[in-house]
Amino acid sequence: MSLEVGNKAPDFEAKDQDGNTIKLSDYLGKKVVLYFYPKDNTPGCTAQACDLRDNYDSLLKAGYIVLGISTDSEKSHKKFIEKFELLFPLIADEDKTVHELYNTWREKKNYGRTYMGTVRTTFVIDEKGKIAEIIEKVKTKEHSNQILK
Repeated sequence: MSLEVGNKAPDFEAKDQDGNTIKLSDYLGKKVVLYFYPKDNTPGCTAQACDLRDNYDSLLKAGYIVLGISTDSEKSHKKFIEKFELLFPLIADEDKTVHELYNTWREKKNYGRTYMGTVRTTFVIDEKGKIAEIIEKVKTKEHSNQILK
C-alpha cells in the first residue's frame, strides 16, 4: 500500500537506541518528522542526520519532534548518536516492520545490481496523526530547509 498526503500515518511500536519503546500514537498533538534512512555512519545518512542536528532548534521552534529510523540495531544507533552528538532518537527497525508499513523497504538499483533496501523518505505528520507531507527527493545536506520551507 502506498501512503499519500492526508492519510492517517500508520501507528507503530519499536525500540530506540536506548531500548525505550517509541509509539507514534504517543506523539498525537505534536508534529512529527519521521525520516527513514538507509544506514548509520554512511556519508549521505551522516550528512542528513547532522543537518537535522544543526537545525534542531529551528525544528523544535516550529513545533516538530524528530524521529529517525533505519534497519540498524539499537547498538549501532547508540554509537551513531554518540559519534555525531545527535539530539533526537533513532528507531531500530531490524525486522523492517515499520518500513513495510510506510512502504520504504523496496527494490533498489545501484551500478546495475538490484537489491532490497531503504528508500530515503521523510514523512511529516501533523498533530492529528495525518501525513501532511512526504519528501521523497531528500537533499541530505539541506533536509531541514525542505521540512521548514
